[in-house]
Amino acid sequence: MKIVDLRATTVAVPLEAPLRHANGAHWGRFIRTIVEVVCDNGVVGLGEMGGGGASAEAAVMGLKPYVLGHDPLQLEQLRWKIMNPVGSLYNARAQLHAAVEMACMDAAGKGLGIRACDLLGGALREEIPFASYLFFRHRNAATGAGGETSADEIVAHAIDLKTKHGFTTHKLKAGVFPPAHEIEVYRALAAAFPTDRLRIDPNSVWTVEEAIHVGRAILDLNNDYFEDPCWGLEGMRRLRQFVPIPTATNAVVVNFEQLAQSIRQDLIDVVLLDTTFWGGLRQAHKAGTVLETFQYGASVHSSGELGIQLASMLHLGASLPNIGFAADAHYHHLTDDIIKGGPFRYKNGSIALPKGPGLGVELDRDKMAEYAEHFRRLGGYAYDRDPARPNWY
Repeated sequence: MKIVDLRATTVAVPLEAPLRHANGAHWGRFIRTIVEVVCDNGVVGLGEMGGGGASAEAAVMGLKPYVLGHDPLQLEQLRWKIMNPVGSLYNARAQLHAAVEMACMDAAGKGLGIRACDLLGGALREEIPFASYLFFRHRNAATGAGGETSADEIVAHAIDLKTKHGFTTHKLKAGVFPPAHEIEVYRALAAAFPTDRLRIDPNSVWTVEEAIHVGRAILDLNNDYFEDPCWGLEGMRRLRQFVPIPTATNAVVVNFEQLAQSIRQDLIDVVLLDTTFWGGLRQAHKAGTVLETFQYGASVHSSGELGIQLASMLHLGASLPNIGFAADAHYHHLTDDIIKGGPFRYKNGSIALPKGPGLGVELDRDKMAEYAEHFRRLGGYAYDRDPARPNWY
């Protein structure tokens, strides 16, 4: 089996309401680039990465000289072709490689009749639990959804999500309002769900001293971990001297050099593994096995996925033995998807591992065309800007 073509298509899929975070906002849609590798036997493998537009599509298509004629089963060769260490100094190819590798694993699995997780050693579980992932949201004027800012509003939103999807872990995306308000919201969630697990993530926006203050204020709650409360490995190291809640990151341990430093110096307790940030599903899995060796925690990170990347997250969550926490997903905030059969469904807070070969998903080409046109009509947005805070950085 050889790759004979490479395709990249930008789509924008609507969210129920715009999601606010410490660095800005998702302005009512997720913009993603869908990558397809076409093989000489007619198999089409699917991949996905964040962002889009002409520059992203051109970056993907710039990999054609590396990809055409490549056997999609030769995944280690692919890694050295696209994101070898020297090349990475001059070309930030990790996420490009992640999308192409995802597509190759999908194609290889389809060609062999096995699942993507079987290329990693197989599945240890057939369903993966997820957290509710709660955001302060702007109101969607068209639907009336969103607008949550107060503790009561966030709790009501969480109750609605738990009723619909069965979540038993709740993650608050903080860093939008002053810490005192977010402590109030977080404690209200704990009171509303006394037997459920909790986690809070302000995207590293607090100082170490603010993070210590918040950590001590929530110390008595049923915390999974304290995710990226302050910036940097040194900031996280200082925090651990004062707050005994396990720390977690998806921001400052995203490659193997940082992982080695974190382990050698005992800096962070739980690493959230992302199938794009780490350069691909195989690299995220490899990082998970390193964490298992040294007895550190691992979980699955979300970077604003559609169904293709969600499938890769499910295969990662199924194959790692040391996934001890519910995975993150923005997925329940979407109103639609581009995969056949419609969006994945939650049952009791979990999503089942797809049964089909490869990633186990297929493109709905009518949906992809619809949301490609949606992107062309609306264009992109500045992830690091909040429309409610003009001129704010």
